[in-house]
Amino acid sequence: MDSGETTVPLRAQIVRAAAKVTCETGWSSVRMGQLADLIGVSRQTVYNEIGSKQKLAEEMVLAELRNFLVLVESAFEANPGDVVAAIRDACRNVLEFAGDNPLLRAVVSASHGSDNDLLPLLTTQSQALIATAKAVVRDRLTAYTVPLSEHELEAATDLLVRAVLSHVMRPSGTPERSSADIAMIAARILGTTA
Repeated sequence: MDSGETTVPLRAQIVRAAAKVTCETGWSSVRMGQLADLIGVSRQTVYNEIGSKQKLAEEMVLAELRNFLVLVESAFEANPGDVVAAIRDACRNVLEFAGDNPLLRAVVSASHGSDNDLLPLLTTQSQALIATAKAVVRDRLTAYTVPLSEHELEAATDLLVRAVLSHVMRPSGTPERSSADIAMIAARILGTTA
């Protein structure tokens, strides 16, 4: 066995290949047979592993979400004593990454044409994305002393995640300005200073 190589799971290879094709030529051009050729397996193997193109879309969006959530986690880790700074940095990291993210650009730009099968996974059918992001943010917020009941913390987390997702989809300012604004509102909710 090679000492430095790590085997990438088949599912991850398929999702990565789908993201690559989506970035290059759009989601509507993604075909299971094409992905099979790219990673060197049969078309049936791709179907057996993923199931359907809709499932592949969901997997691809959640895989990309994990990349965003790594940035959220690192912002909270970098600010263990300041929840508002952690929120500000997490928001800024996410918004900066979103601005440079080719897969997100492919999804959002497709919304202006007919190739928009992925967009609902970030908007009207975003339950899995929002639930995953909320779980991470809520877990991080509970590490701080926040003067909120369980219900209030849940509502605050929901508000934060949805506000950031809204800015990801349709930015209204720079990542720096938007993250400062979101942190200022969070500070008010948390009863602290920004």
